[in-house]
Amino acid sequence: MTVNKQNTQAQRKTNIMAIVVMFFLFAMISFVTNLAAPLGTIWKNHYEWAGMMGNMMNFLAYLFMGIPAGNLLVRIGYKKTALWAMAIGFIGLALQYLSSIFGADTDMFAVGSETVKLNFIIYLLGAFICGFCVCMLNTVVNPMLTVIGGGGKKGNQLLQTGGSINSLSGTLTPIFVGMLIGSISKNTSMAEVTPLLWIAMGVFIVSFLIITMVRIPEPHIRKNTERKIKDIHSPWHFRHTVLGVIGIFFYVGVEVGIPGVLIFYLSDSNASGIKENATAVATAVAAVYWLLMLVGRLISSVISGAVSSRIQLIFASTLAIILVVAAIYMPASIRVTMPGYSVEDGFTSAQVPLSALLLVLMGLCTSVMWGGIFNLAVEGLGKYTAQASGIFMMMVVGGGVVPLLQNWIATTYSYMSSYWLVAALLVYLLYYGMFGCKNVNKDIPVAEETENDFGINQ
Repeated sequence: MTVNKQNTQAQRKTNIMAIVVMFFLFAMISFVTNLAAPLGTIWKNHYEWAGMMGNMMNFLAYLFMGIPAGNLLVRIGYKKTALWAMAIGFIGLALQYLSSIFGADTDMFAVGSETVKLNFIIYLLGAFICGFCVCMLNTVVNPMLTVIGGGGKKGNQLLQTGGSINSLSGTLTPIFVGMLIGSISKNTSMAEVTPLLWIAMGVFIVSFLIITMVRIPEPHIRKNTERKIKDIHSPWHFRHTVLGVIGIFFYVGVEVGIPGVLIFYLSDSNASGIKENATAVATAVAAVYWLLMLVGRLISSVISGAVSSRIQLIFASTLAIILVVAAIYMPASIRVTMPGYSVEDGFTSAQVPLSALLLVLMGLCTSVMWGGIFNLAVEGLGKYTAQASGIFMMMVVGGGVVPLLQNWIATTYSYMSSYWLVAALLVYLLYYGMFGCKNVNKDIPVAEETENDFGINQ
C-alpha cells in the first residue's frame, strides 16, 4: 500500500510538472506566431504586398509538418518532439536574424516594379521553419494535456487553461515588440530589431534546457523489448475524428477571418464611415477581439470541470451564428463607441458601426472552440491520439485558406456579405457539437497491442 501511494504521489508530481511545461509551450506557440505581424510591418514598408507573407509562411508550414509531427510523437515521444521543435525554432529565428545582416544588396527577382532582395527570401525561409516549430509544439501540447486530464471535462479544462495562456502571450507579444522597437517607418530595417531576435533565440535556449530537465509522461512509447503489431486501423477510421478534422480546418479559418476582414472593412472609410485614422481604429478594434478570446478561455478554464466540451461548443456556435447574422443585416449607420488599443496611440475610443461590435464579441465564442473540437475529436482514440494530433495540426492551414476565400468574397461583393461564409462554417461546427462528435466506432480496439521478443502478445 505504501509503495502504491508513493508511486501515485510521484506520478502526480510528474503530471503537475508536465502540465506547467505544456502551459509554457502554449505561451511559446503564441510568442513565435505573433512575431510575424510586427516583422511583417517592416517588410511591408519595403514591398507593399509583403505584409502578410511571413504569417502565410507560418501557416503553410502546418500543411507540410502536421502529419510528420504526429508520427514523431509515436516514434520518439512528447519530450523529444518538443526538444526538436525548440531546436528548429532557434534555427528559424537565426535565419530571420541572418536576413538583417546579409543579402540586402543582392537582387533575386522582380515583382511588378519592385525588386525582391535575397534578405527577404532568407526571412521567409526563417518564418517557414518557425512554422515547423510551432506546428510541432501544437502537436505536443494538445494531446499531452488531454491525456494528463484523462480526456472529458478535465482534459478540456486543461486545454482551455493552456489556451488562456496562449491568448495572454498573443496579447502581450505585440505590445512588448512595440515597446522594444518603437515606431516603424519606411527606413526601419530588420537590422534595427535584432535585439528582439536575440531575446527570442535566448528564450528558445532556456526553453530547451527546461524541457530537458523535466520528466514528461510518455503514454505512447513502447519498451525496447516490444514490437508493435501492425495496425489495420488509423484515426481516419473514426467518424467523429474525421468530422472533427474538418471542423478544425473551418474553425481556424473562422477565427482568423473574422478580425482579418473586419480590419479591411473598418479601414475603408467609404464602407465603415470612419473618416479619421481609419486604419488605426480598425487595428485597435480588432485587438479587442483577441482580448475577448483571452477572457472567453479564462471563463472556460473555470467552468470546464463542470460543463462538457460538447455543451460549450453547441452554445458558442449558436451564439456566434446569431451575432454574425445580426452583424450582416445591421446598417452601418447605427454606430457605437468602442475602446481599443494600439502600440502607437495606447488606449483609444472611436465611433464604429454596431456590426463591428457584434463581430468583435464573437471572440468570446471562438475562444472555446479549438479546445472543444480537439477534445471531442480525440475522445476514445487511445493509441491513435498522437497520430490524430498531427492530422489536426495539418488542418490549421485553414487559417490561410478560408480568410483568402472570405477576402475574395469581400472584394467581389461586399465586406459584410463575406461573413455569410463564416456563418455557414459555424453551422457546420454547431452540427459537429450536436451530432458529429459522437463516437460511433467504439468497436475499433484502441489499446496498444505489442508482442515481446518471444512473440507473445501483450
